[in-house]
Amino acid sequence: MDQEDIEEQSYRAVSEIAEAAHLKKGMLFVVGCSSSEVLGEKIGTNTSVDVAEKLYAGISRALEERGILMAAQCCEHLNRALVVEREVMEKFDLEQVNAIPQPNHAGGAFATVAYQRMKDPVLVESIDARADAGIDIGGTLIGMHIHPVVVPLRISMKKIGEAGIICARRRPKYTGGRRAVYDENLM
Repeated sequence: MDQEDIEEQSYRAVSEIAEAAHLKKGMLFVVGCSSSEVLGEKIGTNTSVDVAEKLYAGISRALEERGILMAAQCCEHLNRALVVEREVMEKFDLEQVNAIPQPNHAGGAFATVAYQRMKDPVLVESIDARADAGIDIGGTLIGMHIHPVVVPLRISMKKIGEAGIICARRRPKYTGGRRAVYDENLM
């Protein structure tokens, strides 16, 4: 598998999600990623920083072009804590925790790369379900980080590398009842 393809696939997928979810500057996007699954292996069994580098390059480029903020989910060994820029922590009044993601021990390759590449990274325990959309690459379970109500989002791509992807966005909760009229742009 050509790693340049992985970078381009991740860029295209996140660009499609941003468009379909109507994401705007300053919104928050969560990424959960298994580099093992991208390589066609079982999650957590073949961690690859090289693959994570390509994924991060494509994803961060798509988000930065639009001014969208990133939260990179760590693996279960760090309780799915998230790597964010300090400004994101401050903007959303999140609580910092003390850990540095590691590719083979706790955190995973993608979170490790995010921690290395962000300008002023911090680890937060939770983003308190404030993400507006996200991508789950390889079955890492990101739904807990997205505003209720989480809605699956179908894009043209089904995989990045060998990993299945699940895309999601939020929509505002419906209120009212039979007489309510809803804004189609928010559905």
